[in-house]
Amino acid sequence: MGRLLLRVAAGIAVVIAFFWILSALVGLLIWLVMIGLVVGVAFLGVRMLKAQSDGRYR
Repeated sequence: MGRLLLRVAAGIAVVIAFFWILSALVGLLIWLVMIGLVVGVAFLGVRMLKAQSDGRYR
């Protein structure tokens, strides 16, 4: 009975650790996407301001 309880506890710990790591990876991916979007919008804004100050529109 003790071994079965130990196996069940180990299985539950593995599942919890797996989902914890998975949530950390998804959170990191979301942060990277958000940083990429902010950098992209800033780059686009700089290009638009440069084009407007030169009198050209691309």
